[in-house]
Amino acid sequence: MKVSLFSTCLVDVFEKKVGIASVELLEKLGCEIDFPAAQVCCGQPAYNSGYVQESKKAAKNMIKAFEKSEVVVGPSGSCITMFKHYPALFEDDAAWHERAQKLADKSYEITQFIVDVLGVTDVGAKLTGKATIHPSCHMTRLLGNVTAPGALLAEVEGLEVIELPHYYNCCGFGGTFAVKMNDVSGEMVDEKVDCILASGADYLVGGDSSCLMNIEGRLKRRGADVKVVHIVEILNNQVEAVTS
Repeated sequence: MKVSLFSTCLVDVFEKKVGIASVELLEKLGCEIDFPAAQVCCGQPAYNSGYVQESKKAAKNMIKAFEKSEVVVGPSGSCITMFKHYPALFEDDAAWHERAQKLADKSYEITQFIVDVLGVTDVGAKLTGKATIHPSCHMTRLLGNVTAPGALLAEVEGLEVIELPHYYNCCGFGGTFAVKMNDVSGEMVDEKVDCILASGADYLVGGDSSCLMNIEGRLKRRGADVKVVHIVEILNNQVEAVTS
């Protein structure tokens, strides 16, 4: 299967190792990967801030960038969810609505793609220790990808997966929310960190780099030694085991 990688802004700028892991992992699973160079931001920051008309410019660019792609896969439930919103952006424009729907229908978050499309749960990954999962809000509540990350981690040799207390709570990032409501956001991420520490996990695992950056920052400021990793890093065997 030929897959076009949607890298996302955060991965492209801050977390290139996640992009590399995504490519290598999909190639190991038999996919041919390409990277449409015209891709940029999906428009979510503008959209979530109420600038709907402005977000259409970014949406049109992304629709055109991936128009010839067979399948689009990204290492972010949040950004893929934005693709799913595109048809609603153009509900009053039949031509663009049709093009937006085609992109939405062929776009997948990477764990969702591996489990639901490729039908794989064991990718041959190994890691010793205890992990707990932060299920990001967009990934679970909007995209509906609830079980795929856990199904993949359950097959990682040597890894014990522990349920995160109050796992359903937001980490407080929420895109521009963390900037506009920083005091509230800070309290939310502190609560999330309390739960992570209570779990006793060695690793905090997630599928959205934005949430992971927010949580990792608070963990470091509190002097905690929990290792924060994107799930594809574990699945691609590029995480060094923690030592006690």
